[in-house]
Amino acid sequence: MFSSAAILGSTGSIGVNTLDVLEKLNIPIKALAAGKNVRAMELQVRRFKPVIAAMADEASAAELKSLVSDTETRVLAGKEGVLEAASCEAEICVNAIVGFAGLLPTIAAIGHSKRIALANKETLVCAGDI
Repeated sequence: MFSSAAILGSTGSIGVNTLDVLEKLNIPIKALAAGKNVRAMELQVRRFKPVIAAMADEASAAELKSLVSDTETRVLAGKEGVLEAASCEAEICVNAIVGFAGLLPTIAAIGHSKRIALANKETLVCAGDI
């Protein structure tokens, strides 16, 4: 078992189901990352109280930051924000980001000695010889 998690792609179906399982197991969520679904991310921030919430889309991050300004969650934006979420203090990083976009966050998590749980094949295919 592990003590904490970061969920990349948290607003998609895999991310939502992963969060439900982790909640039932009482495993704290340290970071969440998503693309543009601000409303779903706001609900997740309020429910799971992560340290970091990252939105790949910068306009969405600005909107989320305003919506959750009453929380202690730090909202990050863009690719750099997602990479920071992948590199946070969590023991495991669940990567449910679709397509090529999941590659760099996976590499960032590996670089910070995280256990990786891949929920997409594209990251493996895109990584090639890496």
